[in-house]
Amino acid sequence: MRPVTIEDLRRIARRRLPRMVFDYVDGGAFDEVTLRANRADFERLRFRPRVLTDVSERDLSVVLFGSRLALPLVLAPIGLAGLVARRGEIQAARAAEASGIPFCLSTASVCSIEEVRAAAVKPFWFQLYMGKDRELARSLIDRARAAGCSVLAFTVDVPVAGQRERDLRNGFTVPPRITPANVLDTARRWRWMREVLLGSRLTLGNVPHSRDEGFLPLARLMLRNHDASKTWREFEWVRSLWPGPLLVKGVLTAEDARLAVEHGADGVVVSNHGGRQLDGAPSSISVLPSIVEAVAGRATVLLDGGIRRGQDVLKALALGAHACLIGRAFVYGLAAGGEAGVRRAIEILAGEMDVTLALLGRRSLAELDGSALEPVAWPAPAGAGR
Repeated sequence: MRPVTIEDLRRIARRRLPRMVFDYVDGGAFDEVTLRANRADFERLRFRPRVLTDVSERDLSVVLFGSRLALPLVLAPIGLAGLVARRGEIQAARAAEASGIPFCLSTASVCSIEEVRAAAVKPFWFQLYMGKDRELARSLIDRARAAGCSVLAFTVDVPVAGQRERDLRNGFTVPPRITPANVLDTARRWRWMREVLLGSRLTLGNVPHSRDEGFLPLARLMLRNHDASKTWREFEWVRSLWPGPLLVKGVLTAEDARLAVEHGADGVVVSNHGGRQLDGAPSSISVLPSIVEAVAGRATVLLDGGIRRGQDVLKALALGAHACLIGRAFVYGLAAGGEAGVRRAIEILAGEMDVTLALLGRRSLAELDGSALEPVAWPAPAGAGR
């Protein structure tokens, strides 16, 4: 049966992936409170439709950093997407390009910047994890520039790795914990084994000499490279090296949003890392209004976290976001059907956005504002008014 919803794709992904890989994609940190809040808080929001308006023609396009996108979506950076499907980052980049939206490549990708560049026609975005090795960070920025990447997203919410208990239970660790249960579970996913585990060399494509050193040594290196000492000084250093649009990804407070703008950011990504870092952090959608107010039109505001329906995207835009990043939603599609599965995930969200926009009585995304939603009293963040 043709998948009708993102949840349909999720169910297919769950059947096709080994449990440890599926839970790596699907899970969050600790008790997964923030992971659940990302969805629950979208569901709290209610629409205010207008009637007897001419919605016979509708426009879902937006302009972001000077480029017109067919949809207000960006494929979010996902570490190890190539573990979900063979050459997963390339398949996702091609699907995004065909759909008229950007793809953002993760530092922790299986396919390298250069491999994605060779497979893509249009510029893509790059996400930077900056660790203790500053020369590696400089090299990644230089390579992203050389590849023509149009936007750099600097992720700032990983001073240390979050504790994801599904991964610990499944043995998805460095090194992996091999047990009879996970060996049997993996062997049952013969298609994944043939196409991913045996079909290509798994490594970290953006780390130098990755082809020679193998995955596990490089994974240990990346874990040791986490830097809990980073401050806005490091952001200023990145700003000095990157001439194009620069985003700060992982902002959840008005204070940090203002600091990002003051230090030269062109945009912020309101994100709790999909509930994979600080459990107990607020949902992205609940803090979006306070961050939009703090930025006050001085920078682009993107939202990441919890998007499973086209309605979620319109709710975020009504609260002031310029576009949304989708992560798990497209990875479920990638696992379910490779490039075609990612395209189907985007089609599902686009169709839901189109129908919802019409039923709201709006003809374009530019007509969306707070009047499209019933008021919700989010808890006031401490210090938000300072």
